[in-house]
Amino acid sequence: MPEDQSAQSLAELFGTLARDLSALMRQEVRLAGAEMTLKARSAGRSALLIGTGGTLAAAGLLALIGAAIAALASVLPLWLSALLVGLFVALLGFLLARAGLKKLRTIDPLPEQTIATIREDVAWVKEQAR
Repeated sequence: MPEDQSAQSLAELFGTLARDLSALMRQEVRLAGAEMTLKARSAGRSALLIGTGGTLAAAGLLALIGAAIAALASVLPLWLSALLVGLFVALLGFLLARAGLKKLRTIDPLPEQTIATIREDVAWVKEQAR
């Protein structure tokens, strides 16, 4: 009879362990999702900088070139006015896009917190198995 009680207790312990591990894994998946959402938002902001830089460069090339060429045409030849204004606006757009790319490169795509907690969980399970 004591062996039967031990077997039931052991079965109950394994059932509890299975439920706890299942709950733990669900929590880890939720943590990974939350962490990846934060990283995706940061990447989205960086992409917005890149897009804004490109849009400003394109729109600036169209709008500012016309206005600046008209203003500089009285002092410089028309072609030189267009060249100078175009270079300035293109440089501004390039600098904005480069800033966005630089910021985007700093984002680590791995869910570091989730990896760390999974490692802790594995160590805990190994310790419990001893």
